[in-house]
Amino acid sequence: METQPTDREEPVTLTSAELVERWSGLEEPEELAAAFHRLEREESDEFFLALTAHEQAALLQALPRGERRLWIRLLAPDDAADVLQKVEAPELREELLGLLDEATRREVKALLAYAEDAAGGLMSPLFARVRPESTADEAIRYLRRQAEGDLETVSYGYVLDAEQRLVGVVSLRQLITTRGDRKVQDLMTSDVVSVREDTDQEDVARVFAQHHLMAIPVLDGEGRLKGIITADDIVDVVEEEATEDIQKLGGMEALDAPYLRTPLLRMVQKRAGWLSALFLGEMLTATAMARYEDEIARAVVLALFVPLIISSGGNSGSQATTLVIRAMALGELRPVDLLRVLRREVLSGLLLGCTLGVIGFARIMIWQALFHTYGEHATRVAITVAVSLVGVVLFGTLAGSLLPFLLRKLRFDPASASAPFVATLVDVSGLVIYFSVADLVLRGTML
Repeated sequence: METQPTDREEPVTLTSAELVERWSGLEEPEELAAAFHRLEREESDEFFLALTAHEQAALLQALPRGERRLWIRLLAPDDAADVLQKVEAPELREELLGLLDEATRREVKALLAYAEDAAGGLMSPLFARVRPESTADEAIRYLRRQAEGDLETVSYGYVLDAEQRLVGVVSLRQLITTRGDRKVQDLMTSDVVSVREDTDQEDVARVFAQHHLMAIPVLDGEGRLKGIITADDIVDVVEEEATEDIQKLGGMEALDAPYLRTPLLRMVQKRAGWLSALFLGEMLTATAMARYEDEIARAVVLALFVPLIISSGGNSGSQATTLVIRAMALGELRPVDLLRVLRREVLSGLLLGCTLGVIGFARIMIWQALFHTYGEHATRVAITVAVSLVGVVLFGTLAGSLLPFLLRKLRFDPASASAPFVATLVDVSGLVIYFSVADLVLRGTML
């Protein structure tokens, strides 16, 4: 007698959609391999190709050695190079490289010679070539033969001379819509937007955004075409760069792998360094508080507004540094724009500080009128808080906006000017500003 499966029994096979939902929760290699083996065979190729390079590397490591050849050979050379760069174990990297056919292995090795974040490391060597002296009909026939292989795109044919130098580009549409006897050199566009093989991937993404291109040729120092970068390749780069900047803005080192794929100890290591540095920085706040211990003892009411003052400065600094770093990443700000940013942030800081100062002054006076909370010198206390807020917010805004420029000048990543770092810097200065204003306004009364 057959037993009916219960609701708790796992299905023998999984659809691609079902596995996508479960994939991020799988951590152990055995779990990855077992789940992938339950995928319906007709969907496994598409699922594997849709994974990120990190996930493909993790899956290849989890699969039995006999299966790795099939899946690594499914990848285009540039994608295979991306996967190998994510494999940490040298012996596994060499094993996977050895599973490729000879031609692909040479192409992948050439790509691995480039830095991972350079144009050469992103490009694909599989592009459509045409000769300038060919006719349109000959070029179409040649493109058709090339398309039988695994080209990145056949939308454009790259026109090369005998030394493989790029002399122009011609679109498939141009070839199809013109007379068949016209020469490619008469149809091609010779003013081609290109990048060098050592161009940083952020700059490559910026070129894509500026020119709205589907693909960009990558040239060596002598103008020879080495490969092309397509728009779908750069989408991953934009996501990676944005993720890295956001993580740095949060006050930590950027992760090398997705959150759930990062080992716990590695995660702690990435976060502990910055957290310790910020903690040491915050200890200066305690030092500043000790410096004004006598003032606080004589006017305890001042201590009530310390969190208000320093948090306002930190918040304004965090806003400014986030805006400036993002504008730098998008290419909207350059070092020559420093003075323009300074003028804007001085005005912004004054206006924002005055806004918060008015709110703070009103709040103290209203509470005093209703509850008599702040004693006979409440008006002076309100003035102290209002003026301090203007000074602290202005300083925080300037610090947050100028620090990324300083870091870039020192050849550091501007994103290292994280929001917590700016807030810590402004905390200490905020206390100095606050108690200096208090000393001037309250001298002879409460101090």
